[in-house]
Amino acid sequence: MGSCQSRRASLSSLLLLTVHGGWEAGHPSLCVIYSFRSVQLPLRPQNLVLLLFLPLLSVVNLRAQDKEDLDAHTIRLDGFWFYSQPSGSFHGTGSRGLLDFQSEVHFNSYSTGVGRIDWKFTHKNHIYVGAIPVNQSKGFVLGRTITFEGQTFNIGLSAHARLQTYFFTPGYQYDIVRRRRWHLGIAAQLNLLYISGTLQTAAQIANGVSYAAKYSSSVLRAPLPVLGPEGRVYLTHSNRVFVDGNLYGLYFFGYGNFLSSHGTLGISVNRHLNFQGGYQLSSRLNIHAKTNRIGLDLTQRGAIAGLEVSF
Repeated sequence: MGSCQSRRASLSSLLLLTVHGGWEAGHPSLCVIYSFRSVQLPLRPQNLVLLLFLPLLSVVNLRAQDKEDLDAHTIRLDGFWFYSQPSGSFHGTGSRGLLDFQSEVHFNSYSTGVGRIDWKFTHKNHIYVGAIPVNQSKGFVLGRTITFEGQTFNIGLSAHARLQTYFFTPGYQYDIVRRRRWHLGIAAQLNLLYISGTLQTAAQIANGVSYAAKYSSSVLRAPLPVLGPEGRVYLTHSNRVFVDGNLYGLYFFGYGNFLSSHGTLGISVNRHLNFQGGYQLSSRLNIHAKTNRIGLDLTQRGAIAGLEVSF
């Protein structure tokens, strides 16, 4: 065998260690390729011991990579205030009746919270889960006669409507590109949805006519998978200022479609804490009504602001 020849490697975050035996100047030798460099080591006991410690050097190298990464973390907690404005409509089962959240109920913007926890268990792999609870109710006077889920609510009656939505979002993210000041990842997320809409009237007299109390509700539970990009860019050579965003969605053919996104500007206080503010399209969900299923056209969007803690 001849002397060592240089070889190229494609792995960037994993130690590549290759040992070749050979002869150099008439003596046995070892060829060790480490960190993409080829060196000659005489075949001696102390050099064999050195080989046992080379994997430890790779761990140190991975730690150094994380320290150079401005977005380095293992656990990340996000807590945001969300000023949401809901819009859209409920369609009864088999399209029996429609209740519009804005033109009829006049739901206003309201405050709620958004939470997320992210575990980055390798340099490029994440597992996370998030939650968005929404609960709003409002009293109003019916401007038209509405038939919803088999119940008829007459014009002029005082009514009460309630909208509840709970989104739980477990997911996995892989960072396709990860550099010191920016990264771009792709996420696969499962949106576990619970959406409930209710309309009710108390017993009352309107225009000299007595009306009995009535109550009607529709509930939608659905697991909706979505895909999309996620990224963060630091605007300077420090972690002081950055922009962050994502875009998730999927088309479900005859069932409907789902889209969500957010964009924020962040200012870091230190390595572990930052403040963020921006705008979020929490959800744009469209589910077509069928004979055995309610229909829903729901959009929730608004300003967000909050804290991010990283360890």
